Amino acid sequence: GKVGNVAQYLTRTQAVRKLQLRLAEFRRICILKGIHPREPKKKVHGAHKTYYHLKDINWLMHEPLLQTFRKVKVQHKRIRKAKAKMNPDLAQRLRALTPTYKLDHLVRERYPSFIDALRDLDDSLTMVHLFATLPAEKRYKIPNRAVSLARRLSMEFNAYVVRTNALRRTFVSVKGYYFQAEVMGQSITWLVPHQLSQVLPSDVDYRVMLTFLEFYETLLQFVNFKLYNTLQLKYPPSLDTKMDNASEGLASIMKELAGMKDVIKKQVKEQTKALKSLVNSEEAKARRKSLKNKMKEITAKDAGSDEEGGDSEEDSEAGLSSDGEEPTLFVDSGDDEDSEEEEDEPEEEVLDARRSSHLLATTTDMDEDADEEVEEEGHIDGVSIAGGSLNVDASDEALVCANLFKGSVFFLAREVPREPLLLVIRAFGGVAAWEGEGSPYEHTSEAITHQVVDRPTQGHRFLMRKYIQPQWVFDSTNFRVLMPAHLYIPGKAPPPHLSPFVNDEEEGYTPDFAQAVKKLQAAAQSARMRASGIANDAAFIEGDEQAALDGVSAAAEADNMDAAEVAEKAYNADLAKEMRVAAKSVAAKASAGKDDVEEEESEDAEEVVAKARVTTAAKKRKAAEIEEEEKNKMKDIMMTRKNKKLYERINRAVEGKKERSSILEDKKQNLKKALATSCSPKWTLSKENSVGRHCPSSCSRALSLAVLPSGGRTSVQVFSAEQLLFAYPRRTVCGDTVLVHEATQFSSASLR
Repeated sequence: GKVGNVAQYLTRTQAVRKLQLRLAEFRRICILKGIHPREPKKKVHGAHKTYYHLKDINWLMHEPLLQTFRKVKVQHKRIRKAKAKMNPDLAQRLRALTPTYKLDHLVRERYPSFIDALRDLDDSLTMVHLFATLPAEKRYKIPNRAVSLARRLSMEFNAYVVRTNALRRTFVSVKGYYFQAEVMGQSITWLVPHQLSQVLPSDVDYRVMLTFLEFYETLLQFVNFKLYNTLQLKYPPSLDTKMDNASEGLASIMKELAGMKDVIKKQVKEQTKALKSLVNSEEAKARRKSLKNKMKEITAKDAGSDEEGGDSEEDSEAGLSSDGEEPTLFVDSGDDEDSEEEEDEPEEEVLDARRSSHLLATTTDMDEDADEEVEEEGHIDGVSIAGGSLNVDASDEALVCANLFKGSVFFLAREVPREPLLLVIRAFGGVAAWEGEGSPYEHTSEAITHQVVDRPTQGHRFLMRKYIQPQWVFDSTNFRVLMPAHLYIPGKAPPPHLSPFVNDEEEGYTPDFAQAVKKLQAAAQSARMRASGIANDAAFIEGDEQAALDGVSAAAEADNMDAAEVAEKAYNADLAKEMRVAAKSVAAKASAGKDDVEEEESEDAEEVVAKARVTTAAKKRKAAEIEEEEKNKMKDIMMTRKNKKLYERINRAVEGKKERSSILEDKKQNLKKALATSCSPKWTLSKENSVGRHCPSSCSRALSLAVLPSGGRTSVQVFSAEQLLFAYPRRTVCGDTVLVHEATQFSSASLR
């Protein structure tokens, strides 16, 4: 008989004939069973053929689904025959009698253990989330049932991730949102497309994708059932009908599953308790005392200024607060009566919490400038950036992730992507509210701490909230710290969105923003360690380890220095010997009285000396480097040809990374030079119109100065960057200065 590749492999045509199937049916059964083409070492029937292993084809012959597919094929022939005979009733009855099948046995067959199914869940989740956003097109034969089932399964898995706080990494790209969760020790990464209107391309075979989706949906049903069973939850979870009809998405399934009402009440109580303790602390009392003293001084200054010029009323209308510090702006979008009607009375606990936070914020506003100076010197407040995970074990990443947004309430504006933000915020311990059915808080609630917006200006701004861009949420979760909110002010270019899936050390290049983030992480880590009471022990252990490492490195340096000194002395001795020999030969030939020979010998001596110097300079390398080179050469000699090629490939990859990192460094330096030369803020002010000339480039640094028209003359008033950004949208930014154009209207109604 035949042996070798001829007997072990079959072409696709041979396999189809052996199974007596059509090509579409063969492709479908291979996808469901997980059979892939093989690459034999020697392609007997041609290099352009597709080969399958004979054992795989024999395994497919015993699959019960083949008989079901054949019955379905026969039934479809009967239906077509009934339609041809103009008998619609018979065709409908035959269509109802079409054989059905299940893929449960294939899931158990391909994944013997539950961990195996979790390891292979990446493609399943990506495909399910893709079809959850696609429309049900009859033209491409995408059934409505497949889309609705994909939508439900994706929400069920996301609800489990939120309930267990299993989310670890997030990244926003052009393709969509990358998420990575840790479920039972397995890292699962999937991609969620952007919530946009999808245009289906015509060059894609949707039948193949639907076959994959059919198996993936069955697999995901098994996985979701097992995951919910481990939490002792019923499966499938019930949906809130009102919220589902309102297209609330994940919130409709999370209302009952995660028990958000209980979670919100618990978090509000904890937040109230924490704020009260902060208000009653000694630091807060000292700040309130200093606040009273500053208020007295400012009142006295205002009284003196009223006697001199009487311009305090104009200053207050322009936005200056009575304490002389950075004012608080409140931009109203309409009438006061409408805004009062929209505000609802929140719960008493929430009011107490917000009053306490307002008092605490008032005391801290006076020291804002001092805090900024301290941060410029290198000190970072790790307590504030640690978030709700301050009192948890810093070494437990799961606890840090589960409590990062604890005590924070986010309001999601209409223009931001609600579904991804809802998943991220709730998975990291926060509470999300929105404008619509099922929101735990109203838009005017005082319990909201952050408002996620994606518009440059806001019509109605609340003083007690931080206004941030959606990127703040993703960056904070990736870095495990609460990023500074002033970097993500709406209308301002945010910092670079770094991928958490890239290791800067392995790539050989660390961006500047990543270095700044590492300082924040170190401050938050030390704050968590101090809060958990293990900072001293950790410092002691780290000190011992550092001392040991210093001793080892010092010993190694001493050994290297000794070897280098010995080698240098040997080379100097050889050089002296060669010089003596050359001198003796020159002296002997000089005594013979041959002048021409003497000249030649002197030249030879000089050449010998020059050669000796060159050899000495070449031999002055360290002995450690020579030994290392010899070891590398010995390794190359002892390597096999295959390992040597692999080693060379690795070295080429390392060199390529170094080259790319050097290119990036050069680009960064050139960009800094270009910004430094082109962005020199040279301002010329005119008293008639208060318009400044500025450089063409726009900087994204902190803003602190504004030039405003006041009674026909130029006046300088100090505001914060966030206040200027919301109050004066038409602005010119350069460096640390903002000049507002004369076209901007400044009235008492726009500044409060």
